[in-house]
Amino acid sequence: MNMKPNSLKVVFFLALVQAFSLSTNQSTAQSIAYKTLLSTLYDADFPVIKVREIKDLEDFQVLDTREKKEYEVSHLYGAKWVGFDAFDLKNVANLDKNKPVLVYCTVGARSEAIGKKLSDAGFSQVLNLYGGIIQWSNEGRPVYVNNSPTDSVHTYSKSWGIWLDQGEKVY
Repeated sequence: MNMKPNSLKVVFFLALVQAFSLSTNQSTAQSIAYKTLLSTLYDADFPVIKVREIKDLEDFQVLDTREKKEYEVSHLYGAKWVGFDAFDLKNVANLDKNKPVLVYCTVGARSEAIGKKLSDAGFSQVLNLYGGIIQWSNEGRPVYVNNSPTDSVHTYSKSWGIWLDQGEKVY
């Protein structure tokens, strides 16, 4: 069997989830597998912030680094869409480089890449949301569409959707 390294990771983690699901507490098993997956995605040198550490989103300039169709399903309250493929520093020129910036995506990989660009551009405090919108939703934090709460969460794909415990999966 000839598989790409990323495909092998996904297969490994799906097998890990299945093995852990045999335990009596499937939610705990999934969180262990999810944390293991996240540890393979993040650069240890780039700062993350965990959901429980965020008291008020108004303390941050919140940037959604997912694609527009994902943002339109739901996003964190007050988040500005900046995209990933379409990201351009011109679109954040009006932000305060000295105020904390919270970047997020589905799980934190794309947002870390955008966060690095922001840091390189002189933003003094950029933090990547650990676990992305999936972790945010799993911890019972609200997501919004048109300034109204919603249960819908775009999980990028079905394979990433397995990590969403709370919310309605949209692909």
